[in-house]
Amino acid sequence: MIVVIGASGFIGFHLVKSLMNNGYDVLATGRRLSSIEYYKDNNIPCIDFDITNKDDFKKLPTENVEAVVLLAALLPANVTDYKTNKYVDVNILGTINALEYCKNNGVKKLISTTSYADVSGAWEKDVALKEDTPRNFSYSGDHASYIISKNAATDFILHYNAEFGMKGVIFRLPPVYGVGPHSEIYVDGKIYKSGFQIFIDKALTGQSIIIYGDKNVSRDIVYVKDVVLAILGVIKSDKALGLYNLSSGVAITLEQQAKDIVNVFSKENNKSSILYQADKNNNSKSYLFDISKAKKDFNYMPQFSNFKELLVDYKNELNNSDTIIFFKDRKKD
Repeated sequence: MIVVIGASGFIGFHLVKSLMNNGYDVLATGRRLSSIEYYKDNNIPCIDFDITNKDDFKKLPTENVEAVVLLAALLPANVTDYKTNKYVDVNILGTINALEYCKNNGVKKLISTTSYADVSGAWEKDVALKEDTPRNFSYSGDHASYIISKNAATDFILHYNAEFGMKGVIFRLPPVYGVGPHSEIYVDGKIYKSGFQIFIDKALTGQSIIIYGDKNVSRDIVYVKDVVLAILGVIKSDKALGLYNLSSGVAITLEQQAKDIVNVFSKENNKSSILYQADKNNNSKSYLFDISKAKKDFNYMPQFSNFKELLVDYKNELNNSDTIIFFKDRKKD
């Protein structure tokens, strides 16, 4: 059995669906009533679960658990008010609770995620950062407490690997693209429409897309289906251990993203034009990650490293009935 903690979230939904399609027994956990009802309506075992509550771990099975996938986390994009203790409770203590459950019940594999921003100070165009790049990030801003909490969670997983012989794996994730409730995000407690969604909305209506600042800023992103593919790979692997960069391994420029979005989402007779305002900063830096370790240890080969192919699949998923039902009336996870 695979236990998915955080199955009511964006990645969790896509993961549970894939695990079921691959013949795994799954126990989904979450806190959103609509998600729990969806899983039960589809004959997928699901329980209401709070990662910060030690007693809730008594609800989980004590035998025949092959792996725990820990996706429950508190992210700045979902936070309306800035309180450090929330990050500590969910991201650090919640991870320790999950690790203790695994240790006490003989579950060797725990798969979790961390932030790509832990090395944001080392981001550089066309320089692929490896897993051993020293941490380098800002201690100010709305992401600081989040990054600190995820770094601590990562360190505890590595500690349990070393001390108790676990096989914990952590994915360092850049922004994960895919259909879900994140067209709007919070920045410093204020809600904004994501740049990706703005580009798509403009393309759908034939409006001009404006690129601010450097059009050649390049980003290494990852599609949710490739994240799921990687999780499946780790579950099957005997080598997977520790921290892995998990991305497409390819950097795409802001200009190329805009061009591909126009090609996929604009109507033939009403194509969006692309305008440039180089004098207005876009507040973005280039970044790229080396994914060779993931390829070597669990045969990770991203299927959507081509951004246009990613967009085509994304567009198809917008009409997927299961996806529509699951994320209906939910603005964020």
